[in-house]
Amino acid sequence: MSTTVEPVSDRSAAEVNEEIRALWLRSGGTLTGEQREEYQRLVLEWATAATQPA
Repeated sequence: MSTTVEPVSDRSAAEVNEEIRALWLRSGGTLTGEQREEYQRLVLEWATAATQPA
């Protein structure tokens, strides 16, 4: 039985993308373990937002 929760986004894909870009800029191009987890969460949120109708 899977306990995976589908990410839900109230933000647009563009807004999430900006946060992803900011994360990469803050990290200097190398993500720590914690930043990697945040990146993965953001990518899932972005994918959800990108597939939702405008």
